Amino acid sequence: MQRYAFLLFFLVSFSTVGFLSCQHDPFLQPNDPNNPDPDPPPSTGFCDPDSVYFQNQILPILVSNCTESGCHNAQDRQEGIVLDSYQSLVSTVENATQNDLHENKLMRAILESDLDDRMPPPPKSALPQEQINLLKKWLAQGAQKNACDENFGGCDIADAKFGTFIQPLMQVKCQGCHSGNAPQGGIKLTSYAEIKTVAMNGKLYSAVTRTSNWMPKGGAKLDDCNLQKIQAWVNAGAPQN
Repeated sequence: MQRYAFLLFFLVSFSTVGFLSCQHDPFLQPNDPNNPDPDPPPSTGFCDPDSVYFQNQILPILVSNCTESGCHNAQDRQEGIVLDSYQSLVSTVENATQNDLHENKLMRAILESDLDDRMPPPPKSALPQEQINLLKKWLAQGAQKNACDENFGGCDIADAKFGTFIQPLMQVKCQGCHSGNAPQGGIKLTSYAEIKTVAMNGKLYSAVTRTSNWMPKGGAKLDDCNLQKIQAWVNAGAPQN
């Protein structure tokens, strides 16, 4: 009986650590890359600044930081965990919508101080505090499968400024892959200087407008309004405004 109990403990511990690793173990087909969530939530219209929306704010964090090759996408499904849609999140992560951070397996991994157990695992950086706060607020608000229309009332490219649009966009949709000591493609997008470089050499706009393999990798393609705003900012000389 003691030998059986030890074996069970070992298997459970190994499974928990495996959730944080990125080894290749494919056995499921990926979702349609043109629509990572096969059943996206309907838009509620205007985005309430006091609310956190899964489709607009939470899903991009998960896709950017957790679904690269070998990790928690629908193809590799590392340790059975998939983080590319609301349905995948709630069906593969224990207590994923629990506001109790000790019971929520996703939040336990994100908040873990031990680098061997933390998600995202090194060499990737830990999630920035503002993204952790968004996740906590979303959970506190009921962890809803919700969305809003960021361009409700029309597309205003006058808002295409670095501080209010470009930088937040990079933080949520790009920095999960393009930050830390080993950024994808050797491209970092964490500072104004780094972002301006790829903006002015044409790589930024080219990457987000490709008809296939666009950026953000694994995420939904940016809508026309966001693309217009990026282009307007680049055309203005990519100012730090």
